[in-house]
Amino acid sequence: MSEQAAKSALFDSFASVAAALGSGRRAEIVDVLAQGERSVDEVAGEVGQSAAATSHHLRLLAKAGLARSRRDGNRIYYRLASDRVAELWAAVRDVAARHVAEVSVLAGEYLGERDGVELLSASELQERIEEGSVIVFDVRPEAEYQAGHIKGAVSAPLEQLVSIAGTLSKRREAVAYCRGPYCVYADDAVRLLRERGLRARRLDVGFPEWRRAGLPVELAS
Repeated sequence: MSEQAAKSALFDSFASVAAALGSGRRAEIVDVLAQGERSVDEVAGEVGQSAAATSHHLRLLAKAGLARSRRDGNRIYYRLASDRVAELWAAVRDVAARHVAEVSVLAGEYLGERDGVELLSASELQERIEEGSVIVFDVRPEAEYQAGHIKGAVSAPLEQLVSIAGTLSKRREAVAYCRGPYCVYADDAVRLLRERGLRARRLDVGFPEWRRAGLPVELAS
């Protein structure tokens, strides 16, 4: 192989990683897997696709080296190949938010009106946790909470938060978080809590970013 051919092959190999993320559905799957290992059926349910289509996308991610799989009986589970894959996805998302004008428009359509949704930084939330002045709600699906969550957080998917809200003291602020800055669950949780007269904000990042920052977490054993 000539030097130029070898160079071209090398850069094609680099580009194969970007190509694997070159589908909105696969990017969404990576966003789910950044929370922890999930079965094919669970991923399919989260992204609203058939198990067959989801399995196809997962195999492509695995072929590109971005995901790993294991079999347990009749079920196949996938996870990201490393934390670097989650970092890559976060970088792609952030570059798009900064340089693609359409992203902010689409995010607004998806997340809705955010005037009543105040954000809290990770560092400020950690200070509040240490003070004991907040109650933290993880509003992701239960399986994601079980895989890992902010230390001390309470699992409260939206359908459960409805019943929990009535028992909360108005003296403590509630903070909700979910998968990341574009996860609508946390926005919906803040609106729900505020409608019930509670002080509530959302974490400006998700669990993956919190964990990568080295902040306290509880992980599945």
